[in-house]
Amino acid sequence: MSWVEHLLFLACVALATYAQTMTGFAFGLVLLGLAGLFSLAPLPEVSNVVSMLTLVNAIVALGQARSHLSWRFIRLPMAASLAGVGVGVAALEWISGNTALLLRWLLGLTILACALMLILRTRPLPRVSSRLSFLWFGALSGVLGGLFSSAGPPMVYHLYRQPLPLALVRNSLLVLFASNAVLRLTLVAGHGSLGATALWLSLEALPVVVGLTWIVRRYASSSSVHIVKRLVFVLLLLAGLGLLIPATRALLA
Repeated sequence: MSWVEHLLFLACVALATYAQTMTGFAFGLVLLGLAGLFSLAPLPEVSNVVSMLTLVNAIVALGQARSHLSWRFIRLPMAASLAGVGVGVAALEWISGNTALLLRWLLGLTILACALMLILRTRPLPRVSSRLSFLWFGALSGVLGGLFSSAGPPMVYHLYRQPLPLALVRNSLLVLFASNAVLRLTLVAGHGSLGATALWLSLEALPVVVGLTWIVRRYASSSSVHIVKRLVFVLLLLAGLGLLIPATRALLA
């Protein structure tokens, strides 16, 4: 990467961090979408960067909020999610070894689906959902986490609809994301796919993530969340289409 590409990468990290801090789950999607759109680095490498930064963020956040966590509640979806991570990583290894175009197509489709989930107006459920639904959403999150280090959208969508305390939901999501990141990085390292590029990019991006998160949490107003969500939706829509349309044309050709 040239110095211009490094600056562009850091700008993408800053934008993804701002979106994550304001919406709660968009970091991986925004960073992967923009990095893929501008072809800054191979998508598997950027996915590894997202895993590392997600793990650091979750550890810091959990260190500040250890209460309001029920292992009985999170155990089932976490088990399904970890199994899904294994499937996602295996799929990533196979796709990366056969056609990078298919990987870009899947990422574009995933980003578009998650952009729609971001703006869906969901009503709280009258009672906690069935165990089967937690298994399904946990497994789906795990597959997305294994493929793109973006496990957030399905479980965020599912858990925030539950009639549960917000602190329990947030901490459960943090544990889920942290465990997914640990397993994913372990599997990727075991396959020999965790290269020095991802490590250096993570170190490069870490000060931006930590500093901007602190600034946004301190000075951003809660009234701007809806505006940011619309902007993130447009950003994800453009990034998803920018990946999906060229990849579709190339695959058909």
